[in-house]
Amino acid sequence: MATPNTNRVNLLTLPSMNVRTILTILLAGALATICFDLFGQKLSPALGFASLAPVPLANSVIKTLFGQTYDPGAQLLHYFTGLIAYPLGWMVVVRPLYLRLTPAIPWWLIAILYGVALWVFALYVMAHLVAGNPAFLNFTGITWVALIGHILFALVAAAIVEWRERTRPE
Repeated sequence: MATPNTNRVNLLTLPSMNVRTILTILLAGALATICFDLFGQKLSPALGFASLAPVPLANSVIKTLFGQTYDPGAQLLHYFTGLIAYPLGWMVVVRPLYLRLTPAIPWWLIAILYGVALWVFALYVMAHLVAGNPAFLNFTGITWVALIGHILFALVAAAIVEWRERTRPE
């Protein structure tokens, strides 16, 4: 009689929401957001490339939805997305799918693809469909800095999650 493989990840299995999981989400989100902001708002312009403006983009979303801008809300939207939503997407959707469907592919390659998906979400869905800007901001310099920034974000967040999973007490 064959015994079930307990190392397989159920496609619908969510991480248990305990203190360790919440700390992992917050740590991954905080470090990834810091890297994203440092890269997009400091390093990229220092190297002569475009500067990212995630808070003004969030404010344009707020204006579309509510009729006027609200700076504290835009800050909250940007930091909530980076601190909680994007890392949660990795932990709840992407990581379980990749472990179940493509476990032979390195996590960092899947993280790069996740970063591209985050870029599409930010610059097509939010900037274009919601806020009414040109799709992918007309593929200007900011578009490519945003692509690198979202990939960097995803790599940092995923690395933190993978590290925390490897060091999980039994």
